[in-house]
Amino acid sequence: MMTDELMTIREMCDAFGVTPRTLRFYESKELLFPIREGQKRLFTRRDRARLKLILKGKRFGFSLEEIRQLLDLYHVGDRQKTQLERTCMVARERLDELERRRDELNGAIAELQDQIRLVEQMLASLEQPRRAAE
Repeated sequence: MMTDELMTIREMCDAFGVTPRTLRFYESKELLFPIREGQKRLFTRRDRARLKLILKGKRFGFSLEEIRQLLDLYHVGDRQKTQLERTCMVARERLDELERRRDELNGAIAELQDQIRLVEQMLASLEQPRRAAE
């Protein structure tokens, strides 16, 4: 690392397991604000913290626009109260959606397991007369 404060694009990619294209994309979406020195990008601690939150938000299924809006609330000036309240609200909504999808998946899994058992029973019954004939 260049210093404790700044990282190159390559160092960011290595540290976070992302591609340069991903970092440039997040920059174009105004999620990251690296220091530009000609073609060189230097990322600050703030950029690293934002990238951690972006990646976590993506993992939880937040859209980039939702993530950007939440990150932008950091500067409201109320010691992050608004940002934390909004993050909690959006996170609860996302959790409700994930739990609903999980329940739907659990139902589909159980139904598919039942169908597999039925087909296996049918196959087994087809095999029994065959064995008796041998």
